[in-house]
Amino acid sequence: MLNKEVADLRKDYRLASLDEQDVAQDPLDQFERWWKDATSGELDEPNAMTLATSTPDGFPSARIVLLKSFDEEGFTFFTNYESQKARDMAANPNVSLLFFWRELERQVRIYGTVSKTSPEISDEYYKSRPLGSRVGAIASPQSRVIPGRSFLEENVRMVAERYVLEDPERPAYWGGYVVKPVKIEFWQGRSSRLHDRILYTLENGKWLIDRLAP
Repeated sequence: MLNKEVADLRKDYRLASLDEQDVAQDPLDQFERWWKDATSGELDEPNAMTLATSTPDGFPSARIVLLKSFDEEGFTFFTNYESQKARDMAANPNVSLLFFWRELERQVRIYGTVSKTSPEISDEYYKSRPLGSRVGAIASPQSRVIPGRSFLEENVRMVAERYVLEDPERPAYWGGYVVKPVKIEFWQGRSSRLHDRILYTLENGKWLIDRLAP
């Protein structure tokens, strides 16, 4: 039986529209337009995105990661190379990303293949992080079972003591990934659930643009 209090939750979207005649010919240009709207609109963490992977036995797995760069090469984020998501991506490099900008009534869905960034890019970003985040990347055996919070805190303490007089170097098991898109869908909420959905599909080196039914 449906929970009526939950089932009755709804919002009618009326902020904007999206027409295939008005979008950029390249989806990265269109993403940049929407990115500027998101970053100028005082949204909370506009770079937060859902990364969806698949485990080797076929289970989908999703979590929030943070976008750190985007360009013609793709969408870049950083993580532990020994984490669950890393193991998933090593087994199956086909992934998807999802941005949901609630305040703008927009979603962006990205489908693509993932690969590691160069060590130089990983080094550059790692050095730009706050010291505590760099220490944490070394101290945390991400996705592994640990005996308790105190185990993690003790690891952090020992790593911090080790690097009192010098900057920690990026560990080999931590770095960047870039998702090179093959499909990107831009979703603009519209009234009565008749949303605008514009899909870019890469075929033979060119982006095709289609409208999808909501």
